[in-house]
Amino acid sequence: MPLMLLAGGAGVSGFTRSAWAGKDLVRFGMTPAFLHDQYSLLEDWRVYMSKQLGKKTDFIQRDSYRETMDLLRLNQLDFAWVCDYPYLHLRHLLRLLAVPLYKQKPVYHSYLLVNAKDKQTKSLEDLQGKIFAYADPYSNTGYLVPRYQIHKMNQDPERYFKKSFFTWSHRKVVEAVASGLAQGGAVDSFVWDTLTMLEPALTSRTRVIWQSSGFGFPPMVANIYSVDENYFSQMQQMLLAMPENPEGRALLKRLNLDGFSVQSPTLYDNVAEMMQVFGEYNPT
Repeated sequence: MPLMLLAGGAGVSGFTRSAWAGKDLVRFGMTPAFLHDQYSLLEDWRVYMSKQLGKKTDFIQRDSYRETMDLLRLNQLDFAWVCDYPYLHLRHLLRLLAVPLYKQKPVYHSYLLVNAKDKQTKSLEDLQGKIFAYADPYSNTGYLVPRYQIHKMNQDPERYFKKSFFTWSHRKVVEAVASGLAQGGAVDSFVWDTLTMLEPALTSRTRVIWQSSGFGFPPMVANIYSVDENYFSQMQQMLLAMPENPEGRALLKRLNLDGFSVQSPTLYDNVAEMMQVFGEYNPT
């Protein structure tokens, strides 16, 4: 399934390779929380990126957001595609590079899912005492949002469900709900929408019963300790110019994205507000 961005090339005005002179390797971090088992797409993206930058690019994948966050803390990644939740956790170490555009907006939602055969469940309230699947403990739409909604009901998220578990990817949340392993689950709307295009037989076995308000789309970020201004600018310009490049447009189509945008960190203020409720965010 798709997910992610990048590229550029002929359409990037003023692009030079001098900014990369001090870098022999571009280290790009990703997790399977979004991109799952899409090795062909990843490889095509890596090759394209290496060609455009004139530098070898390595995609460094880990099984959870936490592992990718640890690599950023250890200065072992230059760039990463992360959820908005980890971005805010590490905001003092990261710089917002680019935000993907989906349906022409830098926005996505949380979906609450149940099995398609379940015609009775209509809300999160109906899932109390049931088995629930979360995506990742550092996922906004797949963890923070449903917990926040439970908190708003004056309930304890730790005790609300009979049992809850992590699947470590949004796709696997869909699979867990579709198979009946979980009676409900929370997922990234972009992942579910994209899976509906690519694997309708899977998503048709689930039903969306609730959609959250919009949140800033999971961003591309740069490590402030390994990425200088030139390095940052060249990568950003390449992303922004991707729709102008035929090969870039083809990759965007496979990623199910429209392009990339430059946004203010304030795009993620509503996520920060939810984090504050759980004592996970200090504005200072």
